[in-house]
Amino acid sequence: MRAWSVREPGAIATGPLRPVHRDVPEPGGGELLLRVRACGVCRTDLHVAEGDLPVHLPGVTPGHEIVGEVVTAGAGCRHAPGDRVGAAWLRGTCGACRYCRRGAENLCPYSSYTGWDAHGGYAEYTIARDAYVYDLPAHRGDLEVAPLLCAGIIGYRALRRAALPPGGRLGIWGFGGSAHLAAQIAMAEGATVHVFTRAAAARTLARALGVASAGDSFDPAPEPLDSAIVFAPAGELVPVALERLDRGGTLAIAGIHLTDVPALDYRRHLFQERQVRSVTANTRADGEEFLRLAGRLPLRVAGAPYELSDADRALADLAADRVEGAAVLFAG
Repeated sequence: MRAWSVREPGAIATGPLRPVHRDVPEPGGGELLLRVRACGVCRTDLHVAEGDLPVHLPGVTPGHEIVGEVVTAGAGCRHAPGDRVGAAWLRGTCGACRYCRRGAENLCPYSSYTGWDAHGGYAEYTIARDAYVYDLPAHRGDLEVAPLLCAGIIGYRALRRAALPPGGRLGIWGFGGSAHLAAQIAMAEGATVHVFTRAAAARTLARALGVASAGDSFDPAPEPLDSAIVFAPAGELVPVALERLDRGGTLAIAGIHLTDVPALDYRRHLFQERQVRSVTANTRADGEEFLRLAGRLPLRVAGAPYELSDADRALADLAADRVEGAAVLFAG
């Protein structure tokens, strides 16, 4: 089968992603062999390719927003050949630690991740654990549903971590795959959304989706914010977002990787009970809840399709902010 491999992590301009041929893998007990129909291109894939995240599996195939068709099901699986399922970032947890027992499996110290600890969806076939795949909204096509499997789920968890009150005012920094979906959910729930991003095309998309305002990352907010989410992996935006929060506001930082945060001034950034929360992966319950929402809400999924053979170009476009919404690979 065709696949892509991170041979040597490094800047995207150095070509860390290389095409390879591998044998089609065989599923074990509780595993599914999936024919990859589509795979979203996530900023986390870029962090894996460029070495921002430590190497867990040398030569790993990235990709964790996988829409796949079950080809073979191992013993004990609930899914059968022909089923369409989604495989996402969270690949497995121990189920026994104190975090798993209290419903916080996203914090499991023994968790594993698709496209980081095991080969992912930048390939024609991949293996997924049956207990961790999702049933998908039937009315959404492959290219539309793929970004929901990480961009959507993580954006949803970030929105909940931001503690947005009913009818509240939300600020979003960075406006890519996750942000454009989280913004739509927030607006559907009655929030006023303000977007701050350096990319002119992203500001245009934000306005088209109906946000109240869209400006540059360092622009002043039109009004004090109840909640904020930083999706951009830029630590220098943390004090910017905090300073724009109203009293009692909450900032959620959504990325798995963030550059260094500058020194904070207690009175300007944190006093009056402003708070900062990080977002770490997701639970399966997050994914199931979000996908039910995505099945009911008329979410517009802005995507750019790329053939599997152009995965390196898709990552380069993502790195250069040339992707409007979410890039998606398909088997061409």
